Amino acid sequence: MSAAYATFGLAPAMRAGGLLANGDYQLHRDFLDFVVDGRPLLLRLSDLDAVSPLASDIPPAIFTAQVRSLLLEADAPLEGGRYVLYGCPDCQDLACGAVTAVIERDGDDVVWRDFAWQTDEQVDLEFDGYHGMGPFRFRGEEYRRALDALLDGGSAGRRRVLLIGARVAALAKLAAALRTIGVGAEIAQDTTDVPDDELRTYGAVVFGRAVGARERAAVRRAFTHAGVDVAYIDGLAPIIPLLVSQIEHALDRGSAHRHRLTRLTASDGAAHIEVTSACRVRVTTYRRDRLHRLHTHEILDEVLGPGRHRVALDPGAAKESAFVVARTSGSVLVAEVAH
Repeated sequence: MSAAYATFGLAPAMRAGGLLANGDYQLHRDFLDFVVDGRPLLLRLSDLDAVSPLASDIPPAIFTAQVRSLLLEADAPLEGGRYVLYGCPDCQDLACGAVTAVIERDGDDVVWRDFAWQTDEQVDLEFDGYHGMGPFRFRGEEYRRALDALLDGGSAGRRRVLLIGARVAALAKLAAALRTIGVGAEIAQDTTDVPDDELRTYGAVVFGRAVGARERAAVRRAFTHAGVDVAYIDGLAPIIPLLVSQIEHALDRGSAHRHRLTRLTASDGAAHIEVTSACRVRVTTYRRDRLHRLHTHEILDEVLGPGRHRVALDPGAAKESAFVVARTSGSVLVAEVAH
């Protein structure tokens, strides 16, 4: 085992939720990822749709238990001193598959080794091991400091959105769609008499089209007075799946360099996508024709290698008002087609 030390840290991450082109939806999950030597560990695991045990939507008692487990203050949950590092984002059932590793003390140091993909109580390292990954040796003080901070209230923040507007029926459809993917949403005409503590629970504000400049300024002042930094969103178009994707992107306040999908533009009859490492990318176009009928097309669903990629748009998207959504398991980007 190498005596070289790796650095350890934690960083906000998410499994992007959303309404898919076929009508299905996937749940939004916010969690903390493990950062080893400055790089999120999840990005070393190819295109894995999974979350760490440090998710924001689990009960506080369970979250605390997960932290204390990683601090080795409790017995390992799996045989052989193995701990779950990433699991299924929908059910956390080991049968769905999980990334596990042995976590142990070595003097004052903490070592993560024998990484594997595990679907049962037993694991075959020869067949299911992540060969070439680790072992990682962390300085005990640094390791414990990062995890101890979570016990003092540093867990991943919950996602809530405030929808501002007078057209309650339209906003109610958007709110319902957001809730299906695990994003809280409330509707209000303004922020008058809303306590600062409640304003601090929101990560984004969405303005309806009928909200005027004076009303928008008042909302911004209220959030500034509450001392909270939120994302302000003007909907690109009254298309619910598109708005959900736009809000998902706005809620992702993490550093762009932690994402596989880093850039999306659309022009000259094509979507231009940039990814940093191999991942599955789904690209969907939304457009309304001259009769205001909605057309949705999934134009790509495949694994892309690192680099820049050009994806041809359907002819209608090149002529009319259209929008493109590109999605991976960890992020979503939205772009208007430039004509």
